[in-house]
Amino acid sequence: MTLSIMLACAGGFSTSMLVERMKDAAKEKGMEVNIDATAEGKVDKLIQNIDILLLGPQVGYMEESFKKKYSGHPVAIATIPSMDYGMMNGKKVLADALNLLNK
Repeated sequence: MTLSIMLACAGGFSTSMLVERMKDAAKEKGMEVNIDATAEGKVDKLIQNIDILLLGPQVGYMEESFKKKYSGHPVAIATIPSMDYGMMNGKKVLADALNLLNK
């Protein structure tokens, strides 16, 4: 089974470069991971196919409400740290995402 990571931000656009960096990091590790970006308003339609949902810092205030809303789904949810997001640190964000599964 391939792991699916979704990044959500206000419009789904600002996370696209980070998605590419995360894909590069996964490729370096020899991992098969589906990584995509979307607008936070579209998560409802995609939640069934997501293993990890990462929120951009600009929508991080929604983390608790997303956790409550999707508590019936086996999805790990966290906000990407502002520093890692700003630096487009795909390796760190991927590592953080994978660590969510081990909690």
